[in-house]
Amino acid sequence: MKLSVIITTYNSEDWLRKVLIGYSSQTETDFELVIADDGSTEKTKRLLAEFASSFKYPIIHVWHEDLGFRKSEILNKAILKSNAEYLLFSDGDCIPRNDFIKTHLKHKQKGYFLSGGYFKLPLSLSTLISENDIVNQNCFSIKWLVNNGLRANFKVSKLTKNGYFATFMNWLTPTKKTFNGHNSSVFKDDLLAINGFNQDMHYGGLDREVGERLFNLGILSKQIRYSAICIHLHHERGYADPKKIEANLDIRRYNKKHNIIRIKNGIFPE
Repeated sequence: MKLSVIITTYNSEDWLRKVLIGYSSQTETDFELVIADDGSTEKTKRLLAEFASSFKYPIIHVWHEDLGFRKSEILNKAILKSNAEYLLFSDGDCIPRNDFIKTHLKHKQKGYFLSGGYFKLPLSLSTLISENDIVNQNCFSIKWLVNNGLRANFKVSKLTKNGYFATFMNWLTPTKKTFNGHNSSVFKDDLLAINGFNQDMHYGGLDREVGERLFNLGILSKQIRYSAICIHLHHERGYADPKKIEANLDIRRYNKKHNIIRIKNGIFPE
């Protein structure tokens, strides 16, 4: 198996359905899906059963009880359940273009993790996208999006299908090559070396913190935000807590200052 895709979700079946259609439409099929479920109801389990025959390998559903936002913990559990040596992380509200997995595999390299981004859609377009729009890739077409109400600006260039332009923009963009939970890939051994995600962290930068510890380990990063394309479906973030976000920033500042590689409250308690 070439790749394990770890997808986070929480009670978002409508968006997750669209995401699963996106993965069932990939040009590369040698991968598994590991659903990191932070306490969803039975609806998510039933949805995954509907898609059981859509993939080469069984969907692995990693679930724990809903005790509040515990994304780091469920991600660590999903990492341990994954079967490939290379892991791609994304979210249950990000629909991948049909070359998404192929692109990550093309650019993977020992000693690096890959840093991708997303193209954010408004609620009207997020709702409008149908199964057919995903299968025939309409939802990644700039023309289709603009015709359906998207405001045209330079940001839509992120959806380019021109490989030369994408390579140039990956080089040109001032966006830092961070570890982004919606679109990043890494060797599993490297994640285990830093003890995975920090379970002391709530919402706000917990993925960036992983990348910062990978840097401390000596792992570098490659920018692929114009090559590995996914579209982000709109949703509210009611779980964002300013005090907890600030606490996360304190953890990140400490780790940078002290060159922390392994955290104590990670995949393996230390």
